Amino acid sequence: MAILEVKNVSYGYSHGTPFEITALDNISFSVEKGELVGIIGHTGSGKSTLIKMLNSLLKPESGKVFLHGKDINADKASIKEARSKVGLCFQYPEYQLFEETCAKDIAFGPKNMGLSKEEIKDRVFKAAEFAGLPRELLGKSPFDLSGGQKRRCAIAGVIAMFPEILILDEPTAGLDPKGRKELTEMLENYRRSTGATVMIVSHSMDDIAKNADKILVLNKGRLAMDGAVRDVFSNPDKLIEMGLSVPVSTSIVNALRKRIPQIPPDVFTADDAVKVLTDCYKGRASE
Repeated sequence: MAILEVKNVSYGYSHGTPFEITALDNISFSVEKGELVGIIGHTGSGKSTLIKMLNSLLKPESGKVFLHGKDINADKASIKEARSKVGLCFQYPEYQLFEETCAKDIAFGPKNMGLSKEEIKDRVFKAAEFAGLPRELLGKSPFDLSGGQKRRCAIAGVIAMFPEILILDEPTAGLDPKGRKELTEMLENYRRSTGATVMIVSHSMDDIAKNADKILVLNKGRLAMDGAVRDVFSNPDKLIEMGLSVPVSTSIVNALRKRIPQIPPDVFTADDAVKVLTDCYKGRASE
């Protein structure tokens, strides 16, 4: 059974006014335990509305969201359970830090779960470790940290609840290449170590191509594509029509294919591109 199911969900804003908009229009999909799911779409496609639905920050106007087969909006107990099992980290989460120390900020979620002091302390240490935040920084004010450290602290606050599903909105936005790589590796380590499902909203097609198992593509409130990375990025024209791009490696290889027809179409990462071009060079050299 899928860990998360979204069935025929619709939602709109500003009903009955000239500004009425349909943010989600009859969306349905499922997510398996342990998957890393990329969510892509142009601005205004419904991505932010969708992720808020997944832990009941917003309730569908029609349709339902199921966690382990149970409607997350069935009653107050179901909503509370969903919010403890589905962790949501908004874009630039460092702007949401508020406690006087990093440790207290990370402990905020576990405290609200009613855990013991020892359990909370243990979770703070484990979450900081997952997030790559050195233990010596836990006693410092989060406002004294660097930008990258602040983001790690904020993400650790979500991880401390040990969610079964971790959802992040543009987690690498504004980071330099080194920071992007480290944060991506941190999320993958959390997923592999805990078996959690991770869902990432991102405009970086390269990050999605390299790390995701499957992709959800939203367009004008509808689910335009739902499939494996190779299936989605094998349709570059369709993505471009929706105002999206393809991974840089794909663009480069597609241009080279005009001169080297034997290059396969399913190249989405830099590692794939290097391998394919090396094989083509060796093949030509042996002719």
